[in-house]
Amino acid sequence: MTKQNFLKGTIILIIAGMITRFLGFINRIVMARIMGEEGIGLYNMALPTLFLMYTISQIGLPIAISKRVAEADARKDFKKIKQILVISLSITITLSIFSSILMYIIIPYIAENLLTDARVYYPMLAIIPIIPISAVSAVIRGYFQGRQNMKPQSYAQVLEQIVRIIFIMILVQFLAPYGLEFAAAGAMLAVIIGEIVSLFLMLHMFKLKKRIKLRQNLWQYIKSGRETLNGLLSIALPSTASRMVGSIGNFLEPILVSQSLAIAGFQTAVATSLYGALTGYAIPLLYLPTFITHSLAVALVPNISEADAHNHKKLIHYRIHQAVRLSFASGAIATVILTLFADAILTYMYGTNNASLFLKIMAPCFLFMYIQFPLNATLQALDLAKQAMWNNIIAMMVKFIVLIVLTSNPMFGIYGAAIAMCVGVVIGTILHLFALFRTIRFRIPLVMLFKMIVLVGLTSWLGWLLSHLFSFQLHQMVTFFVIAVILLCFYILLLFNLKFISLEEIRQLRKK
Repeated sequence: MTKQNFLKGTIILIIAGMITRFLGFINRIVMARIMGEEGIGLYNMALPTLFLMYTISQIGLPIAISKRVAEADARKDFKKIKQILVISLSITITLSIFSSILMYIIIPYIAENLLTDARVYYPMLAIIPIIPISAVSAVIRGYFQGRQNMKPQSYAQVLEQIVRIIFIMILVQFLAPYGLEFAAAGAMLAVIIGEIVSLFLMLHMFKLKKRIKLRQNLWQYIKSGRETLNGLLSIALPSTASRMVGSIGNFLEPILVSQSLAIAGFQTAVATSLYGALTGYAIPLLYLPTFITHSLAVALVPNISEADAHNHKKLIHYRIHQAVRLSFASGAIATVILTLFADAILTYMYGTNNASLFLKIMAPCFLFMYIQFPLNATLQALDLAKQAMWNNIIAMMVKFIVLIVLTSNPMFGIYGAAIAMCVGVVIGTILHLFALFRTIRFRIPLVMLFKMIVLVGLTSWLGWLLSHLFSFQLHQMVTFFVIAVILLCFYILLLFNLKFISLEEIRQLRKK
């Protein structure tokens, strides 16, 4: 079993996330050009239900499996590892079967009454086979994380996206003549095929690397596994509660947007198209830097936990500052480029700039989202998962209130939903910061806040200056890339000069 140290494991996750995110954008570009805004809207209306089923069927077990396998691996207790896997698979497979049956029963009601577009029925129906496949994948992924081997899930992640792109081009084009609902269902089928291939790869790597025989004495391991079950659930249930809040929020969001736009007087097809522009074009671009912040958050949990166990308060504060600093650095350049060149980026990628105002409104606010990831991970690591959950609930409730009030007003329409998302992001991050200050007196120093403002301000000024010096026009793609490269080089110099990245951190990548 090939293990990686903390920094190398994080870098592997970041590289895999970067490749996956790039392939994901190719995937969305293909879908957008074949299906259009309305088809993307149908696809994205179905996705929150899928994520909710994911949460129900997995109940936070991947994190629990990772922690418990790591503990057992440190003791070389391979019987314990086998018991963890057997019990976890039993739970997830059982829950995924019940989730699939439940989903099949409620799909017609959700499509026709809640989402106000009966065409969502077919893409939602295509979701069902993904649930048990992803449940098994989650267990295997948690096992590899616990063994400190990030390569299998990284390889599987990249392969899944490649397969998905290939089959989206095949299935969506084949089914598009039959209607947008069938094209969206074809996109879901491509997701299923990608998940299957990804699972087979991880199972193959598990078979090559395993030190345990999983199929022997299964019932005996289940019967004697009460202690293991309790150990898993003690971690999984609090984590699930927090994830459930997000999943329920994602599930309710398209319903509230659809109903609010209907109140504002928008027709169903128009509402679906507007929601498709927001969630299919703008949101993926805004979430682009999160593959870095998510990787930092994943790596931060065990590091903070270890420091907390040894009562190293200074190290805890240093790690949080480090994660916030690097997360902000990764997101600030994306914010500047998306704000200044929204029309150009959308046109180059999707052939339309309909979502440009969404980007200009939301990009500055999503700087709070980028630092929210490590803050949330820190709360989990410090056994403050309950506080993180309540913070997320409050932020979600405020977001939904703002969404309903503004989106149902014809003056705002779909832009009310965009503003509501910004409000939710900002409030969630502020509440996390307040919780950390109250418990461990953590705060972002005023010097760091000043440096953040300087970094964004100088980069924005240079981007605006370059666009005027080059007399940049929308159709000049080569000019855009030249400006982007110059801006990026300047940005990297700023990161070192303002000490967002230190040479010592780069040297640490070479250490084992």
